[in-house]
Amino acid sequence: MFIIAGLGNPGGQYAGNRHNIGFMAVEAIAEENGFSPWSAKFKGLISEGSIAGEKILLIKPQTFMNLSGESVGEALRFYKLSLEDLLVIYDELDLIPGKARMKTGGGSGGHNGIKSIDAHCGKDYRRLRLGIGHPGDKARVHGHVLGNFARSDSEWLEPLLEGIAKNTDLLVRGEDSQFMNRIALVGNTTSAKPAPKPAAKPKAQSHIHKARQRGQQKMPESGPMADMLKKMFGGKKD
Repeated sequence: MFIIAGLGNPGGQYAGNRHNIGFMAVEAIAEENGFSPWSAKFKGLISEGSIAGEKILLIKPQTFMNLSGESVGEALRFYKLSLEDLLVIYDELDLIPGKARMKTGGGSGGHNGIKSIDAHCGKDYRRLRLGIGHPGDKARVHGHVLGNFARSDSEWLEPLLEGIAKNTDLLVRGEDSQFMNRIALVGNTTSAKPAPKPAAKPKAQSHIHKARQRGQQKMPESGPMADMLKKMFGGKKD
């Protein structure tokens, strides 16, 4: 079994944030590969399926970013998995928008979700970092990561998410170099100036739009998830 965790903050007000690109990535994986509907478990939302002959658990922690490790750690312990069975997808300020990088272990780079996972699980897991760019001023970082993607960002964001979803089998098999080559090709294609096109057909909803719709779904009013959310909504949301 293999766990892929995408990081973000729960709730409609955060659904389109740059900080939620991890959520968007696992949602794209679930949709592309016909995974089960999302359900509440491990202080998060999970979706299950198979890729490359391996059972996969996708998880979106609902603890808010700073406590992501509580959710991911609970899932790892429940299935008695090691850090080799975990991949975490999250936003990276120090990469330009549309770029992606893979690494195993290392520092958190100041990312609060990664700090939490490191504290609860250890550091030697694989990490897929997705660039959202730096605003250029440290004082503007908080507003940048909790700000929504611009409409123009869809030109690189949609192909990136689609590329990740279509090539997740390479990640599952540990073929990270081949995966990065595929993602690099996506980036090269989207950076080129597009040729004029004939009248466009109606487009399917973008991953950003779908994420916002999911975020606007009514939260549970009772039960364990509702109790947990009531406690967490008073906490820091970055």
